[in-house]
Amino acid sequence: MSNDHTPQHELVIIGAGPAALSAAIYTTREDIETVLYERGVIGGLAAVTDIIDNYPGFSKGVTGLELADSLRDQAERFGAKIELGEVKSITDEGAFKRLVTDSGELLARAVLIATGSDYMRTGIPGEEKYYARGVHFCATCDGAFYRDKKLVVIGGGNSAIQETLFLTRFASHIDILVRSTLKASDVLIKEMQPFIDSAKITLHIGVTPKEIVGDENGVNKVVGINKDSKEEDFNCDGVFVFIGLKPNTAFLKSSKVELDERGFVITNQDLETAMPGVFAAGDVRSGATMQIASASGEGATAALKIREYLEGRGREIKSAPLSVTS
Repeated sequence: MSNDHTPQHELVIIGAGPAALSAAIYTTREDIETVLYERGVIGGLAAVTDIIDNYPGFSKGVTGLELADSLRDQAERFGAKIELGEVKSITDEGAFKRLVTDSGELLARAVLIATGSDYMRTGIPGEEKYYARGVHFCATCDGAFYRDKKLVVIGGGNSAIQETLFLTRFASHIDILVRSTLKASDVLIKEMQPFIDSAKITLHIGVTPKEIVGDENGVNKVVGINKDSKEEDFNCDGVFVFIGLKPNTAFLKSSKVELDERGFVITNQDLETAMPGVFAAGDVRSGATMQIASASGEGATAALKIREYLEGRGREIKSAPLSVTS
């Protein structure tokens, strides 16, 4: 046997969105050494949201970037360390969990999975081919490229209508394709109505997108199937897809962390997964409400449960020998 010189941490948080950063604020204030690993944007999807209007304490709303920056600054002020990198797997080694990252391996006494979700794709022809060349998933990121242009939005939920309202700042006209029924909240539908009345937005209920068509210059139309089963062309300069979110849990598929049928992490009432010492919070967790305020609250709850877990293991965890076979 020889000593394992793999870097050790008390807590590793996978992700750096609202749940992760909120958890880090609590754990670092409790003097729990905390490192966050984020493969994308600090703040997660919240950071690329234009205006967050329902986060408590901001009576006039707050931009996603401002909220993300504030959470990051607060977590770092208490001592949290944020590393840019991707965690590829987790294995249980008893008192320690071994994480394989794209920059090497590390050990953690506790782990919080807070990887959030990503945008779902339609899977129709042309979507991948024209990705970033006319097909987009973030209005805040790419909407300004379409000033005085025609757009198609695919989706009928809250995110689709919210993002459409943002796109009205730039586009000359927007066709919204809704496959079944409009599922957005009454508040958003009411907010959208003046744009429908002025013909800036046209709502197409019962239209299923079939193909995104373009040429060397980018996208020029979306072909849809209407409720009469007939093809219909929607000429446009760009397409924005907002049909929901999928959890970022591919790295857990071969682990002992249990996932539900949609790939979300299953936890108990303490937000602990089937792997002892590994917790989950935020949009990645099965049963999550997909709200930023809820994610932050779950992050705080997870932090308190992690503290209890570490205190409960106490000396056993802190004195566990680290060794590997030569």
